[in-house]
Amino acid sequence: MSANDVNLFNETCFKCSEVITRQYSTSFSNGIRALDERFRYPVYAIYGYVRYADEIVDTFHEHDKQRLIADFRKATFEAIDTGISINPVLQAFQQVVNRYHIQTELIDAFLRSMERDLHQTSYDAEGYQQYIYGSAEVVGLMCLRVFCEGDDAMYNKLLPYARSLGAAFQKVNFLRDVKDDLQSRGRVYFPGVSFANFCKADKQQIEADIREDFRKALIGIKLLPRGARLGVYIAYVYYFRLFKKICDIPAEVILQQRIRIPDAIKMLLYFKAIMRQKLNLL
Repeated sequence: MSANDVNLFNETCFKCSEVITRQYSTSFSNGIRALDERFRYPVYAIYGYVRYADEIVDTFHEHDKQRLIADFRKATFEAIDTGISINPVLQAFQQVVNRYHIQTELIDAFLRSMERDLHQTSYDAEGYQQYIYGSAEVVGLMCLRVFCEGDDAMYNKLLPYARSLGAAFQKVNFLRDVKDDLQSRGRVYFPGVSFANFCKADKQQIEADIREDFRKALIGIKLLPRGARLGVYIAYVYYFRLFKKICDIPAEVILQQRIRIPDAIKMLLYFKAIMRQKLNLL
């Protein structure tokens, strides 16, 4: 296979990850589109990888999900070790892992959280933190490895902020998806919470925790390299708007419907974010 053939293969693999991202998330697609071009394919590759792992545990109910996630784990590390996979999602992901030296510990923690979704339906405080770390914070850290481009000092400085952003996103997802998680999968992620008696005080306590994660995350976003800042900020404002909408809704309503932000509002937020960057307010 010539170098041109390999480049075509790799280009196709990254495009597959881009398509996956666009199909599953307008929020992240818009954010990635606002990144500097050199960051887009790597972040698409990370999103495509974590999206498909999540699909295994949340969607393929008619299949042996335990075997599928075990095969996915095995194929992931084989691809990383050998530097090749004929699975386009894994091929794109292994290239990013190897190029940006994404730590094995992050990938292992992510897969362990996905595996927990196959058998665990409730969490104590320690388990909740472990799940948040593995399912979301490490994804932020993988992206941070890309944005820092080998600058370990910058990575270590921004690490706690990236973790806060991932945690905020995931906790908002939990609140948004309470109905589906509870009714379809029997899951309750928040420790010490019973949705049979979910009240205003329970909801406000969770929201206070998320608000603090968002506060810390915004500090870190403003310290990101310029080519990454706008894209990450756009994802932040989408999720923060969703969070504020959830805050304004009574506790019983989030048990009955999935809250979302209309695409028209997302576009308005998108252009406002661009304007903030142009005015050097970001």
